[in-house]
Amino acid sequence: MKVSYDSKTDILRIVLCDNRAIAESDEDKPGVILDYDNEGNLVSLEVLDASERVSDARSVEYQMAE
Repeated sequence: MKVSYDSKTDILRIVLCDNRAIAESDEDKPGVILDYDNEGNLVSLEVLDASERVSDARSVEYQMAE
């Protein structure tokens, strides 16, 4: 999984499956784009205007449940 933030475009991108091609993209909610592969599996998501939608687009906290 990869998380990236582009401050120039203000887009936060979370890639769940790096080795799959995107076949379809849907804007589920305004400013939230979901990308799917040919089988309908979620590949990645993008948050547009991220600095307005998330607490801190430049900071990522990763936590594993026990």
